[in-house]
Amino acid sequence: MKNLNFAAELHLKLGAPANNTVESLRLLRAFLKLAPRQRFEVIKLVEDLVTDETLPGHPLS
Repeated sequence: MKNLNFAAELHLKLGAPANNTVESLRLLRAFLKLAPRQRFEVIKLVEDLVTDETLPGHPLS
């Protein structure tokens, strides 16, 4: 944030965000920078990984 007073006030009112929250925001920012086709591929990859995890005895690698 460019306005340090505003950031300091938010920190006092809300506290520091959890590490998971910060990491999620970083991943979201990176995802939004991808081209639409790349976003589709990432979504498909995650869906495939979830589907594969539900199948018994299927190795991830």
